[in-house]
Amino acid sequence: MLRLAFAAGEVDALTVAYNRCDQLQSFCIPARRFSEDARFTWIPMSHVTGRRPDGRLILLLGALAACGPISIDMYLPSLPTIAQAFAIGTGAAQTTLTSFMFGFSIGMLLYGPLSDTYGRRPVLLGGIIMYALASIACTLSFSIGALVTFRFVQALGAGAASVLARAIARDAYGPTDAARVLSMLAIVTSIGPLLAPLIGGQLLLLGGWRVVFIALTLFGMVCAITAFLKVPETWPREKRAHSALFKSFAAYGRLLRDPVAWGHMLCGGMAFASMFAYITATPFVYIQYFHVSAQHYGFLFALNIVGIMLGNFMNTRLVGRLGSLPIISFAASVSCIASLFVCLVSLTGWGGLWSIVAGLFFVVGVVGLLSANCTTDLMHRYPVNAGAAAAVFGAVQLALGALSSLAVGLWQDGSPKGMGVVVGVAGSLCYVGRILVVRWHGMKAPVAVV
Repeated sequence: MLRLAFAAGEVDALTVAYNRCDQLQSFCIPARRFSEDARFTWIPMSHVTGRRPDGRLILLLGALAACGPISIDMYLPSLPTIAQAFAIGTGAAQTTLTSFMFGFSIGMLLYGPLSDTYGRRPVLLGGIIMYALASIACTLSFSIGALVTFRFVQALGAGAASVLARAIARDAYGPTDAARVLSMLAIVTSIGPLLAPLIGGQLLLLGGWRVVFIALTLFGMVCAITAFLKVPETWPREKRAHSALFKSFAAYGRLLRDPVAWGHMLCGGMAFASMFAYITATPFVYIQYFHVSAQHYGFLFALNIVGIMLGNFMNTRLVGRLGSLPIISFAASVSCIASLFVCLVSLTGWGGLWSIVAGLFFVVGVVGLLSANCTTDLMHRYPVNAGAAAAVFGAVQLALGALSSLAVGLWQDGSPKGMGVVVGVAGSLCYVGRILVVRWHGMKAPVAVV
């Protein structure tokens, strides 16, 4: 863990304790002397486990990880207005969302290897600055083509924040604490999707769709300045020497040959796909099929956000005692059972609306829990290429979520059946991932790409 040293005067040393392999060791690390007006300094202590997660760093990393979700959800209420402003159809307006998803997935694949080679901090700062500048360009766009292009660039920058916030958490904490911290990040990050559509709608009333991008610009600038001041470098130079760029990209091939990696990607990715199917389908299923009012739909949507937060809170309490593997096994089983239940009631109509709501609460509630533990376990399985592992995990999650959303859209008959089938298939494949993880977890990982 890297700790931030705050002082009004000069600092000579910082004493650090860490626990590794049940052996408590203490040592001193010289700190740079700095003047009275210096606010802080950082002392790189990568892969050193601290006694307690830093709440301020977790809050900042959570805000960084939320760049992608906020940029999507805050912008959604503006789509009809953008279509009117550029005199285009709804489908053409939605290409701005498609380009963002495409750029985000590419960014997630790029930034892992880049950060393994050049360090977390410069790549993170470069990505956030790109995000802020692209948000300004989106604000000034006067054609749909320009907006589509700049949304793609904006997503490339957002991908850096999403990948590296998690990689920094992995660097700074040991396996158990990292899983706990990632759950805390998920709690912080889940607040963004909960509030962003409401904020976006109010900004739209305030001054039109461009005001939304002004707000995203300000958000990006605040994140860039705060990250520059507060986020430490957690990937030391001696480790970067073993992570040449092309070898880091070659780590993707090694990951794809590992059944445990596939297990983690299926567990976390298919749980995420279930959630995307829910997000895509429920506006139509709840409002049009079950005649839920738009105001009450917001409460049902928030109920599942609360479920995610509860799942992540439980993880922070249990992972230290149980470890990641038992939690992955249990959560994947819950996801599978709940998904098949949703599929059954969607096809048969048993129990009506509330049976679907109850089933989806458990389907969605374990998504953050599975993501946190699967990501942590995968990155610790590949310590030399942890950034690449986080990147490929995130990209697979996003791709599977997009595919499930597309599948729900193709099966749009106005009933819950399409959603139920997609959720049921995703939950079943999540359990297949659990089998791979549990069965092959003791197998040694493929030879490291160094």
